[in-house]
Amino acid sequence: MTKTAIITGASGGIGSSLCSAYSSSGYRVIATDRVKNQDLTCDFFVECDLMRFVRDEAYRAAKSAELRTAAGGSLNTLVNNAATQILGTTDMLTTQQWHDTLDVNLIAPFLLTQQFLSELEASQGSVVNISSVHQTATKPEFVAYATSKSALSGMTRAMSVDLGSRIRVNAIAPAATATPMLLAGFEGKDEKFKELSSMHPIGRIASPEEISNVALFLSSSKSSFITGAVIAADGGISGRLHDPV
Repeated sequence: MTKTAIITGASGGIGSSLCSAYSSSGYRVIATDRVKNQDLTCDFFVECDLMRFVRDEAYRAAKSAELRTAAGGSLNTLVNNAATQILGTTDMLTTQQWHDTLDVNLIAPFLLTQQFLSELEASQGSVVNISSVHQTATKPEFVAYATSKSALSGMTRAMSVDLGSRIRVNAIAPAATATPMLLAGFEGKDEKFKELSSMHPIGRIASPEEISNVALFLSSSKSSFITGAVIAADGGISGRLHDPV
C-alpha cells in the first residue's frame, strides 16, 4: 500500500528536498505552501497560508478538508517544515511579529497534528517537526525565531509523552543548510562562506538532502522505537565553543 506524506513549507530549499526524497521513496506527496515552486516534486499541491490557518477557523476547516481529500483519507507522516524567520532586537520586536512567528513556527504544527491525528493513528504514523540549531545556540536579533524553535522542540517532547503509543513525534534541528536562499545570501562573499563552513566541526554546511534523509528515517519503521527525540543534524556546531585563539 502506498504511503502518504503531507509536507508544509514545500517550496523552500529544505521543503523541495523533502518532497523529492519522500516521492523517490514511494510516498504519495501532498505538498503545501503559500506559493508553488514550479520545480516541486509532488502528487498534489494545496495552497495554504499557515498564519490564516491558525487564525481563521473556517479557513482551517476548509484547508484541512482539501488536504484530507488529496491524501485520500490516509496519512502516514506529517512533516511540519514551514517556518518564518523575523529578525529583530529585543527592544524592537513588536507584538505582531511575535504572533506571526509563533503562529507559523509553533501553533500551526500543533494544529496540523491535531487535525490529522486520527489518520496518523490509524496508520501507526508519525510527525516530523523541523526545528533548528537555534533551539539551543543562537545569535543577536534571532530572539523570536530562536524562542519559537525552542518551543517547537519542547512541544515535540511533550506531545510524544502525551500521545504515547498512538503516534510517534520527533524533530530535526538542522544547522546551516545549502538552500538557494542561504547560498544567495553569500553570493560574492566566498571568504565568509568558508568561515561559516569551517565553524562546523565536520568542516562544511549541510545539503538539503542530508536533512531529508533524517526525516525519511524518522518516518520509517527503522525508527519505530524513537519518539520525543530532537536529532541535531548540525555538523557538530551546537557542541562547539568559539573562543578567541
